[in-house]
Amino acid sequence: MTDDLSRRDFLHASGLGLTSVGALLSQAGRPYRPEPGKRIRMAVVGGGFGTQFQWHEHPDCDVVAVTDLRSDRRARLQKVYGCKTAYDSLEDMAVKARDVDAVAVFSGALDHVKHTKLCMERGWHVVSAVPACFTLAEAEALKELKERTGLRYMLAETSWYRQAAILARALHRKGAFGRVFYTEAEYYHDRGDLKKLASDKKSRFFDPDGSHSWRWGFPPMHYPTHSLGFVPGVTGERVTRVSCLGWGTGDHPYLTDNAYGNRFWNEASIMQTDNGGMVRCNVFWLCAAHGERAQWFGDRASLYMTKGGLHDTQLRFRTKGDTPTMFDLPEQSGGEIAVPRYWESDMLPEAMRHQSGHGDSHTFISAEFINALLEDREPEIDVYEALAVTVPGIVAHQSANRDGEQLAVPQFRSPK
Repeated sequence: MTDDLSRRDFLHASGLGLTSVGALLSQAGRPYRPEPGKRIRMAVVGGGFGTQFQWHEHPDCDVVAVTDLRSDRRARLQKVYGCKTAYDSLEDMAVKARDVDAVAVFSGALDHVKHTKLCMERGWHVVSAVPACFTLAEAEALKELKERTGLRYMLAETSWYRQAAILARALHRKGAFGRVFYTEAEYYHDRGDLKKLASDKKSRFFDPDGSHSWRWGFPPMHYPTHSLGFVPGVTGERVTRVSCLGWGTGDHPYLTDNAYGNRFWNEASIMQTDNGGMVRCNVFWLCAAHGERAQWFGDRASLYMTKGGLHDTQLRFRTKGDTPTMFDLPEQSGGEIAVPRYWESDMLPEAMRHQSGHGDSHTFISAEFINALLEDREPEIDVYEALAVTVPGIVAHQSANRDGEQLAVPQFRSPK
Protein backbone atom coordinates (compact mmCIF):
# COMPACT_ATOMS: atom_id res chain seq x y z
CA MET A 1 0.00 0.00 0.00
CA THR A 2 1.39 3.41 -0.93
CA ASP A 3 1.86 6.00 1.80
CA ASP A 4 -0.76 8.33 0.33
CA LEU A 5 -3.47 5.65 0.28
CA SER A 6 -5.60 5.84 3.39
CA ARG A 7 -6.66 2.79 5.37
CA ARG A 8 -10.32 3.27 4.41
CA ASP A 9 -9.37 3.81 0.75
CA PHE A 10 -7.33 0.62 0.81
CA LEU A 11 -10.19 -1.38 2.29
CA HIS A 12 -12.51 -0.18 -0.45
CA ALA A 13 -9.90 -0.71 -3.16
CA SER A 14 -9.25 -4.27 -2.01
CA GLY A 15 -12.95 -5.02 -1.78
CA LEU A 16 -12.79 -5.75 1.94
CA GLY A 17 -14.76 -3.06 3.75
CA LEU A 18 -14.79 -2.55 7.51
CA THR A 19 -17.10 -5.47 8.28
CA SER A 20 -15.70 -7.83 5.71
CA VAL A 21 -14.02 -10.30 8.08
CA GLY A 22 -17.45 -11.56 9.01
CA ALA A 23 -18.51 -11.48 5.38
CA LEU A 24 -15.59 -13.72 4.49
CA LEU A 25 -17.59 -16.57 5.99
CA SER A 26 -19.33 -16.87 2.65
CA GLN A 27 -16.14 -16.54 0.61
CA ALA A 28 -13.76 -18.94 2.34
CA GLY A 29 -14.63 -22.19 0.59
CA ARG A 30 -17.13 -24.21 -1.38
CA PRO A 31 -20.57 -24.54 0.19
CA TYR A 32 -21.89 -28.05 0.69
CA ARG A 33 -24.46 -28.99 -1.92
CA PRO A 34 -26.24 -32.37 -1.67
CA GLU A 35 -25.78 -34.76 -4.59
CA PRO A 36 -29.12 -36.62 -4.78
CA GLY A 37 -28.76 -40.34 -5.34
CA LYS A 38 -25.03 -40.43 -4.71
CA ARG A 39 -23.42 -42.11 -1.69
CA ILE A 40 -19.81 -42.83 -0.77
CA ARG A 41 -18.92 -46.12 0.90
CA MET A 42 -15.93 -45.52 3.18
CA ALA A 43 -13.53 -47.87 4.92
CA VAL A 44 -11.24 -46.72 7.73
CA VAL A 45 -7.76 -48.11 8.41
CA GLY A 46 -6.20 -47.44 11.81
CA GLY A 47 -8.01 -47.39 15.13
CA GLY A 48 -5.89 -44.70 16.79
CA PHE A 49 -6.05 -41.32 15.09
CA GLY A 50 -8.41 -42.86 12.55
CA THR A 51 -11.29 -42.72 15.04
CA GLN A 52 -11.24 -38.92 15.24
CA PHE A 53 -12.87 -38.02 11.93
CA GLN A 54 -16.50 -37.62 10.93
CA TRP A 55 -17.04 -39.63 7.76
CA HIS A 56 -20.15 -41.16 9.35
CA GLU A 57 -21.71 -37.73 9.99
CA HIS A 58 -21.72 -36.77 6.33
CA PRO A 59 -25.28 -37.28 5.02
CA ASP A 60 -24.00 -38.87 1.79
CA CYS A 61 -21.48 -41.29 3.28
CA ASP A 62 -21.59 -44.71 4.94
CA VAL A 63 -18.69 -46.31 6.80
CA VAL A 64 -18.95 -49.90 5.58
CA ALA A 65 -15.69 -51.45 6.81
CA VAL A 66 -12.92 -50.88 9.33
CA THR A 67 -9.60 -52.56 9.96
CA ASP A 68 -6.65 -52.56 12.35
CA LEU A 69 -4.10 -55.19 13.27
CA ARG A 70 -5.13 -54.86 16.93
CA SER A 71 -8.49 -56.25 18.02
CA ASP A 72 -9.03 -53.50 20.62
CA ARG A 73 -8.61 -50.83 17.96
CA ARG A 74 -10.89 -52.66 15.54
CA ALA A 75 -13.54 -52.67 18.25
CA ARG A 76 -13.00 -48.96 18.84
CA LEU A 77 -13.45 -48.21 15.14
CA GLN A 78 -16.63 -50.25 15.02
CA LYS A 79 -18.05 -48.40 18.01
CA VAL A 80 -17.18 -44.90 16.76
CA TYR A 81 -18.50 -45.46 13.23
CA GLY A 82 -21.34 -47.85 14.03
CA CYS A 83 -19.83 -50.32 11.56
CA LYS A 84 -20.61 -54.04 11.66
CA THR A 85 -17.87 -55.19 9.28
CA ALA A 86 -14.28 -55.40 10.52
CA TYR A 87 -11.21 -57.01 8.96
CA ASP A 88 -8.06 -58.23 10.68
CA SER A 89 -5.82 -56.33 8.26
CA LEU A 90 -5.90 -54.01 5.27
CA GLU A 91 -4.55 -56.85 3.15
CA ASP A 92 -7.47 -59.03 4.21
CA MET A 93 -9.94 -56.23 3.44
CA ALA A 94 -8.40 -55.69 0.00
CA VAL A 95 -9.08 -59.34 -0.86
CA LYS A 96 -12.55 -59.71 0.64
CA ALA A 97 -14.31 -56.32 0.56
CA ARG A 98 -16.58 -55.61 -2.39
CA ASP A 99 -18.60 -52.60 -1.29
CA VAL A 100 -15.91 -49.93 -0.77
CA ASP A 101 -15.40 -46.72 -2.76
CA ALA A 102 -12.75 -44.97 -0.69
CA VAL A 103 -10.41 -45.61 2.22
CA ALA A 104 -9.11 -43.42 5.04
CA VAL A 105 -5.52 -44.60 5.58
CA PHE A 106 -4.57 -43.77 9.17
CA SER A 107 -1.90 -46.38 9.75
CA GLY A 108 1.66 -45.65 10.91
CA ALA A 109 3.60 -42.95 9.04
CA LEU A 110 6.03 -45.37 7.43
CA ASP A 111 3.15 -47.36 5.91
CA HIS A 112 1.23 -44.50 4.30
CA VAL A 113 2.57 -44.90 0.77
CA LYS A 114 2.51 -48.70 0.91
CA HIS A 115 -1.09 -48.74 2.11
CA THR A 116 -2.16 -46.01 -0.31
CA LYS A 117 -0.70 -48.08 -3.14
CA LEU A 118 -2.55 -51.19 -1.99
CA CYS A 119 -5.85 -49.29 -1.88
CA MET A 120 -5.51 -47.35 -5.14
CA GLU A 121 -4.41 -50.40 -7.09
CA ARG A 122 -7.53 -52.06 -5.70
CA GLY A 123 -9.54 -49.21 -7.26
CA TRP A 124 -10.24 -47.25 -4.08
CA HIS A 125 -9.84 -43.50 -3.59
CA VAL A 126 -7.64 -42.57 -0.61
CA VAL A 127 -7.44 -39.93 2.08
CA SER A 128 -4.21 -40.36 4.02
CA ALA A 129 -2.94 -39.21 7.38
CA VAL A 130 0.23 -37.12 7.40
CA PRO A 131 2.99 -37.19 6.36
CA ALA A 132 2.29 -38.13 2.76
CA CYS A 133 5.60 -39.96 2.43
CA PHE A 134 8.96 -40.49 4.14
CA THR A 135 11.47 -40.38 1.26
CA LEU A 136 11.86 -38.61 -2.07
CA ALA A 137 11.54 -41.98 -3.82
CA GLU A 138 8.18 -42.47 -2.10
CA ALA A 139 7.14 -38.96 -3.20
CA GLU A 140 7.83 -39.85 -6.80
CA ALA A 141 6.01 -43.18 -6.41
CA LEU A 142 2.96 -41.49 -4.89
CA LYS A 143 2.71 -38.99 -7.73
CA GLU A 144 3.08 -41.75 -10.32
CA LEU A 145 0.46 -43.88 -8.55
CA LYS A 146 -2.16 -41.13 -8.54
CA GLU A 147 -1.54 -40.20 -12.17
CA ARG A 148 -1.53 -43.84 -13.31
CA THR A 149 -4.75 -44.81 -11.55
CA GLY A 150 -6.62 -41.53 -12.02
CA LEU A 151 -8.17 -41.98 -8.57
CA ARG A 152 -8.62 -39.23 -5.99
CA TYR A 153 -6.01 -38.70 -3.29
CA MET A 154 -6.21 -36.29 -0.37
CA LEU A 155 -3.90 -35.54 2.53
CA ALA A 156 -5.62 -35.07 5.88
CA GLU A 157 -3.55 -32.03 6.87
CA THR A 158 -5.15 -30.27 9.81
CA SER A 159 -3.34 -26.90 9.64
CA TRP A 160 -4.89 -26.34 6.19
CA TYR A 161 -8.31 -26.14 7.84
CA ARG A 162 -7.57 -24.47 11.16
CA GLN A 163 -10.06 -21.63 11.42
CA ALA A 164 -7.41 -18.88 11.32
CA ALA A 165 -5.84 -20.53 8.25
CA ILE A 166 -9.21 -20.49 6.48
CA LEU A 167 -9.44 -16.78 7.30
CA ALA A 168 -5.91 -16.17 6.03
CA ARG A 169 -6.68 -18.04 2.80
CA ALA A 170 -9.81 -15.97 2.24
CA LEU A 171 -7.93 -12.72 2.90
CA HIS A 172 -5.15 -13.74 0.53
CA ARG A 173 -7.64 -14.54 -2.22
CA LYS A 174 -9.10 -11.05 -1.77
CA GLY A 175 -5.64 -9.49 -2.10
CA ALA A 176 -5.64 -8.15 1.44
CA PHE A 177 -1.98 -8.97 2.12
CA GLY A 178 -0.66 -7.51 -1.09
CA ARG A 179 2.52 -9.46 -1.79
CA VAL A 180 3.28 -12.01 0.93
CA PHE A 181 7.06 -11.94 1.32
CA TYR A 182 7.56 -13.84 4.59
CA THR A 183 5.70 -16.53 6.53
CA GLU A 184 6.49 -18.01 9.92
CA ALA A 185 5.07 -21.50 10.40
CA GLU A 186 5.66 -23.67 13.42
CA TYR A 187 4.66 -26.96 15.02
CA TYR A 188 5.63 -27.71 18.61
CA HIS A 189 4.85 -31.04 20.27
CA ASP A 190 6.88 -31.53 23.43
CA ARG A 191 7.80 -35.13 24.27
CA GLY A 192 7.22 -34.51 27.96
CA ASP A 193 8.97 -36.26 30.84
CA LEU A 194 12.07 -37.75 29.21
CA LYS A 195 12.51 -40.44 31.86
CA LYS A 196 8.93 -41.57 31.35
CA LEU A 197 9.40 -41.34 27.57
CA ALA A 198 12.10 -44.01 27.75
CA SER A 199 10.28 -46.35 30.12
CA ASP A 200 6.52 -46.12 29.58
CA LYS A 201 5.84 -49.19 27.43
CA LYS A 202 2.14 -48.30 27.25
CA SER A 203 2.79 -45.01 25.46
CA ARG A 204 2.44 -44.47 21.73
CA PHE A 205 6.22 -44.65 21.40
CA PHE A 206 6.09 -48.41 21.96
CA ASP A 207 4.29 -51.21 20.15
CA PRO A 208 2.35 -53.84 22.13
CA ASP A 209 5.34 -56.22 21.99
CA GLY A 210 7.51 -53.66 23.80
CA SER A 211 9.53 -52.61 20.77
CA HIS A 212 9.76 -48.99 19.71
CA SER A 213 6.99 -47.70 17.43
CA TRP A 214 7.64 -45.59 14.34
CA ARG A 215 7.32 -42.46 16.48
CA TRP A 216 10.48 -43.22 18.47
CA GLY A 217 13.21 -40.88 17.29
CA PHE A 218 11.21 -39.71 14.28
CA PRO A 219 13.07 -36.76 12.67
CA PRO A 220 11.16 -33.52 13.32
CA MET A 221 11.32 -32.28 9.74
CA HIS A 222 9.95 -35.56 8.45
CA TYR A 223 6.70 -34.40 10.09
CA PRO A 224 6.55 -30.89 8.59
CA THR A 225 2.99 -30.67 7.34
CA HIS A 226 1.45 -29.08 10.44
CA SER A 227 3.82 -26.16 9.81
CA LEU A 228 3.91 -26.10 6.02
CA GLY A 229 0.15 -26.49 5.71
CA PHE A 230 0.10 -22.75 6.44
CA VAL A 231 2.16 -21.98 3.31
CA PRO A 232 0.75 -23.72 0.18
CA GLY A 233 -2.51 -23.88 2.14
CA VAL A 234 -2.79 -20.08 2.28
CA THR A 235 -0.68 -18.51 -0.46
CA GLY A 236 -0.29 -21.44 -2.85
CA GLU A 237 3.50 -21.03 -2.84
CA ARG A 238 5.95 -23.89 -3.39
CA VAL A 239 9.18 -24.20 -1.42
CA THR A 240 12.16 -24.38 -3.79
CA ARG A 241 15.21 -24.16 -1.52
CA VAL A 242 15.86 -24.84 2.15
CA SER A 243 18.56 -24.48 4.77
CA CYS A 244 17.96 -26.19 8.11
CA LEU A 245 19.72 -26.59 11.45
CA GLY A 246 19.02 -29.19 14.11
CA TRP A 247 19.51 -29.30 17.86
CA GLY A 248 19.91 -32.42 19.97
CA THR A 249 21.31 -33.21 23.40
CA GLY A 250 22.76 -36.58 22.46
CA ASP A 251 22.20 -37.97 25.96
CA HIS A 252 18.85 -39.72 25.55
CA PRO A 253 18.10 -43.03 23.82
CA TYR A 254 15.42 -41.28 21.75
CA LEU A 255 18.33 -39.71 19.85
CA THR A 256 21.08 -42.29 20.34
CA ASP A 257 19.05 -45.43 19.59
CA ASN A 258 16.46 -44.93 16.86
CA ALA A 259 15.82 -46.49 13.46
CA TYR A 260 16.42 -43.23 11.58
CA GLY A 261 19.86 -42.23 12.78
CA ASN A 262 18.17 -38.99 13.86
CA ARG A 263 20.25 -36.78 16.17
CA PHE A 264 17.81 -33.92 16.65
CA TRP A 265 15.02 -33.03 19.04
CA ASN A 266 14.29 -29.82 17.17
CA GLU A 267 14.83 -28.51 13.65
CA ALA A 268 14.52 -24.93 12.39
CA SER A 269 14.72 -23.90 8.76
CA ILE A 270 14.70 -20.99 6.37
CA MET A 271 13.03 -21.73 3.06
CA GLN A 272 12.65 -19.87 -0.21
CA THR A 273 9.48 -20.05 -2.29
CA ASP A 274 8.85 -19.97 -6.00
CA ASN A 275 7.67 -16.34 -5.86
CA GLY A 276 10.82 -15.22 -4.04
CA GLY A 277 9.19 -15.29 -0.62
CA MET A 278 10.80 -16.45 2.63
CA VAL A 279 9.49 -19.03 5.12
CA ARG A 280 10.78 -19.74 8.60
CA CYS A 281 9.57 -23.25 9.40
CA ASN A 282 10.10 -24.93 12.80
CA VAL A 283 9.30 -28.41 14.11
CA PHE A 284 10.28 -29.01 17.77
CA TRP A 285 9.92 -32.15 19.91
CA LEU A 286 11.61 -30.84 23.08
CA CYS A 287 10.41 -27.38 24.09
CA ALA A 288 8.24 -25.44 26.51
CA ALA A 289 5.55 -24.87 23.88
CA HIS A 290 2.74 -26.70 22.15
CA GLY A 291 0.59 -26.36 19.06
CA GLU A 292 0.59 -25.07 15.50
CA ARG A 293 0.52 -21.45 14.46
CA ALA A 294 1.65 -19.07 11.71
CA GLN A 295 2.19 -15.43 10.79
CA TRP A 296 1.90 -14.05 7.27
CA PHE A 297 3.69 -10.81 6.37
CA GLY A 298 2.69 -8.84 3.29
CA ASP A 299 3.57 -5.44 1.90
CA ARG A 300 0.00 -4.30 2.61
CA ALA A 301 -1.04 -6.29 5.66
CA SER A 302 0.15 -8.95 8.10
CA LEU A 303 -1.85 -11.54 9.99
CA TYR A 304 -0.77 -12.96 13.34
CA MET A 305 -2.28 -16.13 14.74
CA THR A 306 -2.52 -15.81 18.51
CA LYS A 307 -3.78 -18.13 21.26
CA GLY A 308 -2.94 -21.08 19.09
CA GLY A 309 -5.10 -19.62 16.34
CA LEU A 310 -8.21 -20.98 18.00
CA HIS A 311 -10.00 -17.81 19.04
CA ASP A 312 -8.65 -14.39 18.10
CA THR A 313 -5.97 -13.14 15.79
CA GLN A 314 -4.47 -9.80 14.73
CA LEU A 315 -4.53 -8.16 11.32
CA ARG A 316 -2.28 -5.12 10.90
CA PHE A 317 -2.33 -2.78 7.91
CA ARG A 318 0.40 -0.46 6.72
CA THR A 319 -0.88 3.11 6.91
CA LYS A 320 0.37 6.66 6.55
CA GLY A 321 2.56 7.62 9.46
CA ASP A 322 4.78 5.69 11.84
CA THR A 323 2.13 3.89 13.90
CA PRO A 324 0.34 0.98 12.26
CA THR A 325 -3.39 0.89 12.79
CA MET A 326 -5.50 -2.20 13.20
CA PHE A 327 -8.11 -3.67 10.92
CA ASP A 328 -10.98 -4.49 13.22
CA LEU A 329 -14.70 -4.83 13.34
CA PRO A 330 -16.61 -1.84 14.84
CA GLU A 331 -17.23 -3.59 18.16
CA GLN A 332 -13.61 -4.68 18.60
CA SER A 333 -10.39 -2.90 19.46
CA GLY A 334 -6.73 -3.48 20.17
CA GLY A 335 -6.02 -5.23 16.91
CA GLU A 336 -7.68 -8.52 17.82
CA ILE A 337 -10.41 -9.81 15.55
CA ALA A 338 -12.54 -12.84 16.21
CA VAL A 339 -11.80 -15.62 13.76
CA PRO A 340 -15.09 -16.51 12.07
CA ARG A 341 -16.65 -19.77 13.16
CA TYR A 342 -16.35 -21.43 9.80
CA TRP A 343 -17.53 -24.70 11.33
CA GLU A 344 -20.97 -23.09 11.70
CA SER A 345 -21.14 -22.14 8.01
CA ASP A 346 -22.57 -23.82 4.92
CA MET A 347 -19.10 -25.10 4.08
CA LEU A 348 -20.19 -28.16 6.07
CA PRO A 349 -23.34 -30.29 6.02
CA GLU A 350 -25.58 -29.37 8.94
CA ALA A 351 -24.79 -32.51 10.94
CA MET A 352 -21.08 -31.67 10.82
CA ARG A 353 -21.38 -28.05 12.01
CA HIS A 354 -19.69 -28.56 15.35
CA GLN A 355 -16.24 -28.13 16.79
CA SER A 356 -13.71 -30.87 16.18
CA GLY A 357 -10.06 -31.78 16.64
CA HIS A 358 -6.94 -29.78 15.73
CA GLY A 359 -8.51 -26.33 15.72
CA ASP A 360 -11.87 -27.51 14.36
CA SER A 361 -10.24 -28.91 11.23
CA HIS A 362 -11.39 -32.53 11.33
CA THR A 363 -14.91 -31.99 10.06
CA PHE A 364 -13.55 -29.93 7.15
CA ILE A 365 -11.15 -32.68 6.14
CA SER A 366 -13.92 -35.28 6.36
CA ALA A 367 -16.39 -33.19 4.38
CA GLU A 368 -13.93 -32.05 1.71
CA PHE A 369 -12.90 -35.59 0.82
CA ILE A 370 -16.47 -36.88 0.61
CA ASN A 371 -17.64 -33.78 -1.29
CA ALA A 372 -14.81 -34.13 -3.82
CA LEU A 373 -15.85 -37.70 -4.55
CA LEU A 374 -19.51 -36.76 -4.82
CA GLU A 375 -18.69 -33.89 -7.19
CA ASP A 376 -16.13 -35.94 -9.16
CA ARG A 377 -13.31 -33.43 -8.65
CA GLU A 378 -9.88 -33.33 -7.05
CA PRO A 379 -9.93 -32.53 -3.33
CA GLU A 380 -8.36 -29.28 -2.18
CA ILE A 381 -5.29 -30.99 -0.65
CA ASP A 382 -4.60 -33.25 -3.63
CA VAL A 383 -1.43 -35.26 -4.21
CA TYR A 384 0.49 -32.22 -5.51
CA GLU A 385 -0.42 -30.09 -2.50
CA ALA A 386 0.36 -33.08 -0.25
CA LEU A 387 3.87 -33.32 -1.65
CA ALA A 388 4.29 -29.54 -1.49
CA VAL A 389 3.82 -29.65 2.30
CA THR A 390 5.81 -32.86 2.86
CA VAL A 391 8.84 -32.90 0.56
CA PRO A 392 10.46 -29.63 1.81
CA GLY A 393 10.71 -31.21 5.25
CA ILE A 394 12.46 -34.30 3.88
CA VAL A 395 15.05 -32.06 2.22
CA ALA A 396 15.27 -29.86 5.32
CA HIS A 397 16.34 -32.86 7.41
CA GLN A 398 19.00 -33.65 4.81
CA SER A 399 20.20 -30.07 5.16
CA ALA A 400 20.35 -30.34 8.96
CA ASN A 401 22.50 -33.44 8.61
CA ARG A 402 24.81 -31.36 6.38
CA ASP A 403 25.18 -28.50 8.88
CA GLY A 404 22.62 -26.24 7.22
CA GLU A 405 23.75 -26.52 3.62
CA GLN A 406 21.17 -24.91 1.35
CA LEU A 407 19.56 -27.56 -0.83
CA ALA A 408 17.15 -27.50 -3.75
CA VAL A 409 13.69 -28.97 -3.15
CA PRO A 410 12.37 -31.26 -5.92
CA GLN A 411 9.06 -30.10 -7.39
CA PHE A 412 6.13 -32.47 -7.86
CA ARG A 413 3.70 -30.40 -9.87
CA SER A 414 0.54 -31.28 -11.71
CA PRO A 415 1.14 -32.05 -15.40
CA LYS A 416 -1.94 -29.96 -16.27
